[in-house]
Amino acid sequence: MGFTVAIDGPAASGKGTIGRAVAQHFGFAHLDTGLLYRAVGLRVLNGADPVEAAQSLQARDLEADDLRTAPVAQAASKAAAIPEVRSALVDFQRAFAMRSGGAVLDGRDIGTVICAGAQVKLFVTASDVVRAERRYLELAAKGQDVSRDGVLADLRVRDKRDRERDAAPLVAAEDAVVLDTSEMGIEAAVARAVAVIEGRMG
Repeated sequence: MGFTVAIDGPAASGKGTIGRAVAQHFGFAHLDTGLLYRAVGLRVLNGADPVEAAQSLQARDLEADDLRTAPVAQAASKAAAIPEVRSALVDFQRAFAMRSGGAVLDGRDIGTVICAGAQVKLFVTASDVVRAERRYLELAAKGQDVSRDGVLADLRVRDKRDRERDAAPLVAAEDAVVLDTSEMGIEAAVARAVAVIEGRMG
């Protein structure tokens, strides 16, 4: 069995950045689980059946250049509503987590549903105002026409939906270490995550 690090948290909390940095530090594989549905959506747009696309998904599918486009997002949303697709992607995530060389997975239900037995569970969070500012700066840097108030409102709606959904709601696992990045720089947050993981490895 490999060593698994499960990182959950709300939008713009820093979980993806921390996940990538931690994986690089330890030489583990990293999976941004949000890309799975986009990868399936892209394959559907290219003519694949959604269930077959999910069942045959490969790691290289997550490296496609156009996963962040609007058409792919729409296709991903439709595929995500299919129970067989969701079931297949749960299997993919769990198989990824079992890699012999170690794995880091970030998402919203990794420590509670996907990898409930992970050796390390982190729940990365921050205040909604801080997270909204991060997302606003990210979007503005890409040239998107956004406002701080609009981004904050959208983030609060997303938080509510994530926390109140029936299937795998966003919540910290009982044995997760909560990492509040509201007043932490990325270097400090990564250092804290690395310290927690090293403690468990020891």
